[in-house]
Amino acid sequence: VLALLCGSAAAVAVWKWLGKRQMEKKMEEARRTRDEGVKKMAKIVQQFREQIPSVQTDAILSLPLVELTGRLQEGSLSPRTVLYTYLEKALEVTQQTNCLQHFIPECEEQLRDIERRQEKGLLYGIPVSIKDHISLKGHLSTCGLVQCLGTPAQDDSVLVKVLKKQGAIPFATTNVPQSLFNYDCSNPIFGKTVNPFNQQKSPGGSSGGEGALIAGGGSILGIGSDIGGSIRLPSSFCGLCGLKPTAQRLRCTHSIFLNVDICSHPTPVPGALGPMARDVDSLALCMKALLCQEMFQLDPTVPPIPFNQEVYSSSAPLRVGYYDTDDYFPLPPCMRRAVQETRLALQAAGHQLVPFSPPRIHYVMNELFLKTFFADGGRAWLDVFTGDIVDPSLKPQVNCCKIPRLGKKLLALLLKPLDCLGIPPPSWSCKNVAAISICRSVKEMWDHHHQIEVYRTEFITRWRELQLDAVLCPVLGPAFTTGYPGKLLTAISSTMLYNVLNFPAGVVPVSTVTEADEEELKLYRGCCDDPWDHMLKQAVTGAVGLPVAVQCVALPWQEELCLRLMKEVETLSQEK
Repeated sequence: VLALLCGSAAAVAVWKWLGKRQMEKKMEEARRTRDEGVKKMAKIVQQFREQIPSVQTDAILSLPLVELTGRLQEGSLSPRTVLYTYLEKALEVTQQTNCLQHFIPECEEQLRDIERRQEKGLLYGIPVSIKDHISLKGHLSTCGLVQCLGTPAQDDSVLVKVLKKQGAIPFATTNVPQSLFNYDCSNPIFGKTVNPFNQQKSPGGSSGGEGALIAGGGSILGIGSDIGGSIRLPSSFCGLCGLKPTAQRLRCTHSIFLNVDICSHPTPVPGALGPMARDVDSLALCMKALLCQEMFQLDPTVPPIPFNQEVYSSSAPLRVGYYDTDDYFPLPPCMRRAVQETRLALQAAGHQLVPFSPPRIHYVMNELFLKTFFADGGRAWLDVFTGDIVDPSLKPQVNCCKIPRLGKKLLALLLKPLDCLGIPPPSWSCKNVAAISICRSVKEMWDHHHQIEVYRTEFITRWRELQLDAVLCPVLGPAFTTGYPGKLLTAISSTMLYNVLNFPAGVVPVSTVTEADEEELKLYRGCCDDPWDHMLKQAVTGAVGLPVAVQCVALPWQEELCLRLMKEVETLSQEK
């Protein structure tokens, strides 16, 4: 019996070792493939530089997207020159930030294709970077998971097809946090991406690779996705403009994550694809290019609503609601300052600003948000880590989900006094732990979906009562020190609210962190001066000079109005 037990234990140990070794080999192969792609692109760029040594690289990289498209359309710049200029810069940026997963060698084939075309699309010759999980034919969509390393996409996603139809050239895929469920940017396969302005800081997530690449100057236009702030948080952390549209406005994409479409999986809080760029006009041009007949034909589930240029270009005064805190997770002083300064600037420009208070944010976060994503106690999410290595930044959430249902209830009861006394629990707060064990029946799930619809109706009613065109509000920032986002999941209330509501929302940088902000941060007490407030304070300390942004929001299907307010905010902040 003893020999049998020892033999069984040895067999289990060997089996585990073999499984781990197989994972390591897969990760090594993925990294080797990436490195070979980088070397290939570097060689191609070098050949181009030798052929045309007089290229004005800095002049090309400094052109805004709208001006660059004009130069390409008129022929004063060639798509070839622009592509290789951005490839060279992207190589430089990824060496500093580790933002790229793969270069796309087919970009040269796309280049040759558009050079032969008679008709030039709205994005003719524009190099575009793509977030990892968006399908590109023949390439991996990993979501940072080892199990996804052996299955290349069989076809381009609808969005990529439309980009190519409009003359864009997808040239690189960018890094993401493992499983996409984090607003840091790290995974066991490709490692950690850092902020181009401060390598101790995170670029945000889950579109963190996009944020780092664009902010570093290595891409002029990128496509990200957002199911809790994953476009807006990297835009805030990296000083970019980013738009999360109404979820169904653009065709989303299949993802290995949960083995379903991340933007239409069975949840009442859908994700959305959207553009990220250096200015608002770039976002508007991208939306105009994507909302075309090609998109509507390829996917008839996308409402055939072309971009309304008249709304975006209007100069009529706006009636804008505003708030600088949602009273759930008070943000650092610089973020509230940004809202108040922007409010005053909008008022001085002739717009009407009206105080607005979002209803029941605690209810949204503790009930609607957590119960949506962990309706099964987190089992579906845990399944994606089967046979995988869990990234350290995700271990608090993963360990919490692994607790049995009864254990979660008992732990919630035990931790409640600690929460009240301000003593830090080991991972999430007791409310978070309790919320993970819910929705025990189909009826309970239906009731939960109904509660979200009721809340949306309540929110829209309050909006209509004030006759608002749009809302100005804060966004989480400035950039966190790496490692902190995984410890402060519920700090994303400022962005998550508009995923629950499915409203279009965008981020615009308006300022930078000052020495005065840093001094005021020392006095920050947050909501309760509790461990969570202290942790947020630690996360954002040392951010002098980093970007500070605000968030603009409109009602569903009114992306053009959201962009209109964003443009107004951008113009006023630049004038200041």
